[in-house]
Amino acid sequence: MNDSERGIARPASGRIRRELPAWAQWCTGALAPPWTVGVEEEAMLLDAGTGAPANRIDDVLAALPLDLRSRASAETHACVVEVRTVPHITVGGLADELTGLRAGLAQALTPLGLRAAAGGTHPLAREDDVDVSTDPRYREIEATMRALARREPTMALHVHVAVPDAGAAVRALDGLRADLPVLIALAANSPFWRGADSGFASMRVPVFSMFPRAGIPRQFGTYEDYVRVVERLLRSGAVREPGFLWWDARLQPRLGTVEVRMLDAATRVDDAAALAALVQCLVRRNAESRPARAPEPEVLAENRFLAARDGMRAQLVDGFGARTRPVRDQLDAILETCRPYAAALGCAGELAGVAALATDPGDVRQRRLAAVHGLERLPTLLGDAFAPERPRLAAA
Repeated sequence: MNDSERGIARPASGRIRRELPAWAQWCTGALAPPWTVGVEEEAMLLDAGTGAPANRIDDVLAALPLDLRSRASAETHACVVEVRTVPHITVGGLADELTGLRAGLAQALTPLGLRAAAGGTHPLAREDDVDVSTDPRYREIEATMRALARREPTMALHVHVAVPDAGAAVRALDGLRADLPVLIALAANSPFWRGADSGFASMRVPVFSMFPRAGIPRQFGTYEDYVRVVERLLRSGAVREPGFLWWDARLQPRLGTVEVRMLDAATRVDDAAALAALVQCLVRRNAESRPARAPEPEVLAENRFLAARDGMRAQLVDGFGARTRPVRDQLDAILETCRPYAAALGCAGELAGVAALATDPGDVRQRRLAAVHGLERLPTLLGDAFAPERPRLAAA
């Protein structure tokens, strides 16, 4: 067998260079120009009368109009629907599309006696209330994850940012590692679990972390190293395809994006837009910067836990000092570095929304609503905020 048959290229210098496997070929601009941003949002399906989880994703997908059907899909649990935007140059455009997707979904659900809501967990759901989706992908997840796939559903917001090449993508991924705990704290929106206060700001994070191949990925340094690690898992047969790597942030070569995927689903579109703006700025900042020394994996893991537990009240371990610092101080420092990028990306307005979200985060709002109206009413109240009616113009 010669070198070409082995998938090995021998350049003029004589040095052997292995060709990338098909899954690792980096998409450069065909689907999204650099720095464009898109989101995938997982929403819970609720019985319109009771607010209970509704395991009716098949009915929902069948009822959606064609244009919305192309933007929606099943998730692991039959009481969850995912909607996804196209790539947008600005976060403002993304927010407009997401608002329209939510409104269209709400309209399609009404005749079915259903509604949608967004949050990291359903506050009341228990394992017996939910079914696994009939989609073949999720049946495979059930077969391999077993009881882990049959637990209560968790809902996330995934943010994709297109980068120009694989080298920039790895720089962004490596640089994001220290930022991920701060993002977890900011997005925390799942304080209730199984009908009780969990004591966590984001209970979704530890629940989802029961899956393998979750958490903050290690530092890779080069795209070749990233491909080598993933390819070893794929060739072993232990992991069937790269989409079964559920790291907090990962690369999506077929899309040409860096994907940040550990954010709790945001109840309001404005919150989703603020989070998307921050991620868009961080990806570009890290992609265009020299690699910085990251805290030890043990420090990052501890900060991830503290962020999920305490949200914006967390005291995170200083990566390079024997002390803790308020997560709000770290967020403020990150925002300062992101402002020039926000100006270039046209998302300064949405990035300014990060401060409002940090002051009144989703987990705090959920606890406040439950205290005033009762926990049993909370799913319905989350549904009220999913696609609020737009104000009507007064008659001329």
